[in-house]
Amino acid sequence: MEMEHQSQEEILHSSKKSTFLEALKTPKVKRLILLSLNVLLLLIGGTSSPLILRAYFLHGGYRKWFSGFLQTAGFPFLLIPILFSAFRRRPTQSRLFLLTPSLLLYCTTLGFITGINDYLYSYGLSFLPVSTASLLISMQLGFTAMFAFFIVKQKFSSFTVNAVALLTFGAIILGVHANGDRPDGESKSKYYLGFAMTLGAAVIYGMVLPLVELMYMRAKQEVTYSLVMEMQFVIGFSATVFCAIGMAVNKDFQAISREAKHYGLGEAEYYLVVFFTTIIAQFFLVGIVGTIKYSSALLSGVIIAVCIPITEVLAVFFFHEKFDGEKGVALALSLWGTTSYFYGEYKEHKKSKAVVTETQLLPLSIASESSEV
Repeated sequence: MEMEHQSQEEILHSSKKSTFLEALKTPKVKRLILLSLNVLLLLIGGTSSPLILRAYFLHGGYRKWFSGFLQTAGFPFLLIPILFSAFRRRPTQSRLFLLTPSLLLYCTTLGFITGINDYLYSYGLSFLPVSTASLLISMQLGFTAMFAFFIVKQKFSSFTVNAVALLTFGAIILGVHANGDRPDGESKSKYYLGFAMTLGAAVIYGMVLPLVELMYMRAKQEVTYSLVMEMQFVIGFSATVFCAIGMAVNKDFQAISREAKHYGLGEAEYYLVVFFTTIIAQFFLVGIVGTIKYSSALLSGVIIAVCIPITEVLAVFFFHEKFDGEKGVALALSLWGTTSYFYGEYKEHKKSKAVVTETQLLPLSIASESSEV
């Protein structure tokens, strides 16, 4: 009797396990898992990247082109998943890489635009506290929404409009009261130049995200994750080449060893900062393209905005930055705007689910009516 009961439990357990494994293999669950993974990468990169880049400048780094270069120089690491995927496809496909010439050209153009954005962001962060720069970058959500409306015909709900308005208003509050958190020994002109450069970076990145989504829409081939990695590789390569040209003109290559020797934390630590900047920035970039692939440019913009409160707290903790009333208000508006967006998405999801259920039930109701007749 006990053996029969035990065997029944084992059968039940194995059936539950097989049902769970089958559920994991469904396209919807796979998509959700991959989206979650990319959102996690985006959160890690979006939170940590400003902090480590600011650490570079605070302790004696001053090369803007070099720091811009570091933000995409980790692109060779993408060769590992790209080649792994290519060799797995090898028995069934003759092509080693999936990129077409038109996509290659598009990615190269996007890479040059990203290079400009990297330089502007590095320039701004060299003069601004992390907390101020992060809150300014949150304005990219407003620009992403605007460009997404025109470029990919993104539809807006009242919650999305509310989120964009709140985040934009928060950045305006910072702009009006910006001079209060100017680092010691820094001139007003440099501070405001950093402010303008960071705002420019937010505008450009707000345009890049919908352009990436447009590229996926017009790819004229199945946009697999392998293809996304190849696209990001080309974008990273182009952006790195763009910044490398700026480094050559500015004679940054000759200055790196000299800068390392005089770095405040030590020479070995300098190269560690450089290395981890490239790794963490790559997390950020891969997370963005993956989030756009499995959701939308607007969601990636919102996730970047979500990183802000975490970065704010860490900046106060690690760099002892001021956190005054204006920043508090801007942060509250940022959190309010982000919550508004996600609540709107939740409402839309429930609405679409109800429509699907109603559509599925409609034939049954028609059938029952006809049987009664």
